[in-house]
Amino acid sequence: MENQSSMTDYLHEGERLDDLQRDGLMIIQNPSWFCFGMDAVLLSAFARVGEGERVIDLCTGNGVIPLLLSARTKASHIDGLEIQKDIADMADRSVSYNRLSERITITDGDLKDAVEIYKAGSFNVVTCNPPYLKEDGGLINPTDHKAVARHEIMLSLSDVISVSAKLLVSGGHFYMVHRPFRLAEIFSEMVKERLEPKRMRMVYPAAAKEPNMVLIEGVRGGNSGMVVEKPLVIYTEDGVYTDEVRELYEN
Repeated sequence: MENQSSMTDYLHEGERLDDLQRDGLMIIQNPSWFCFGMDAVLLSAFARVGEGERVIDLCTGNGVIPLLLSARTKASHIDGLEIQKDIADMADRSVSYNRLSERITITDGDLKDAVEIYKAGSFNVVTCNPPYLKEDGGLINPTDHKAVARHEIMLSLSDVISVSAKLLVSGGHFYMVHRPFRLAEIFSEMVKERLEPKRMRMVYPAAAKEPNMVLIEGVRGGNSGMVVEKPLVIYTEDGVYTDEVRELYEN
């Protein structure tokens, strides 16, 4: 990919430029803060986005999901909302580096203010890879990037689902990756917000292990009835990606 500016115009101290291995896309990351994981890749592949639809990725972090969706889909526009200002700035620089500023917009803001920022019913699709763990009153540093990404310091699961439902048009689709141990709570919150669970897929690190992720789709105002897809296994017994996971990276 040709860039008129030098790499130093985009990278700050401690950052690196990583290859997303899709359409020549690159992403800026800071290993001292956090780097995107398999969950983001799986969520971007699980989400179904129609041509011309408008998408928002909540808790967007370094913007990996908007970047991947820009390559995977024909969405008209993709927004990313991130509460940590320096992380949002890093995501915005990745968008700029990839010459995608006309298609992706990164905003520094609080998820709880998203309806005021974007207005209700503004999106066809909402994606979210939120913090998985409750704060539980422990001694967690609210300025630590990894802590904010992993723990519900700045928001709750209820906030994520309630705001997502408000941002969606009637019949709009919600996609989230989370942990199976919170599944009962997730479904309860979704039904309460009339974000009907429609599709679910468990993710297993290996066939002989317990699932460690779950992919969920909901529809705002949808009828009851959910499809449980076959499990997705990440690694073979030899410790290499299964054929399906390799296809996800390639397609």
